[in-house]
Amino acid sequence: MADFFDALNEKHVAMIEAQPVFFVATSAPDARINLSPKGYDAFRVISPTRVGYLDLGGSGNETNAHLLADGRITLMFCNFQQPALILRIYGKGKPVLPWESGWDEIAQHFTMLPGTRQIFDIEVESVQTSCGWGVPFMEFERERNTLVKAHTNVDPLEWAGKHKRRRESIDGLPTRPTDRYIAGDMPQEN
Repeated sequence: MADFFDALNEKHVAMIEAQPVFFVATSAPDARINLSPKGYDAFRVISPTRVGYLDLGGSGNETNAHLLADGRITLMFCNFQQPALILRIYGKGKPVLPWESGWDEIAQHFTMLPGTRQIFDIEVESVQTSCGWGVPFMEFERERNTLVKAHTNVDPLEWAGKHKRRRESIDGLPTRPTDRYIAGDMPQEN
């Protein structure tokens, strides 16, 4: 049975903070649905009605394009331990780039990681919890630091040039790409 809430409560926040992975889904009219897993210490609950996450440079910039076109975003957290639980956050989001107003305010909630290209700022519209009885038990072993290592070992000007050219999604929607390399802090190996 699913329960809906207008905002995140303390139990929701505790569950979110215990998860090593979350999933992000976005779309826009006439575009593919994008669904991505996210790791690292990249997610923050800023208030009961506002969350955000760091986005590292990757193969595309679909979330940026979809949020510019449509704004809708769904985030999902699964508890792979006890109690069985799935939590979804439905909201409206926007990309905040390093030179934009609002960057300093939201960035203060995060430790920058190598290759951070933007932060997604999300207004929580509703929260849904459901049983999660079909989610398997799984143990977290450690982060896969391949992505942050790759961003650490680049020439900052080359990195910025490469990401600045990513001006559209796979469906041709416009993005607002970054042109600033953020060196950030390498996560600790577990």
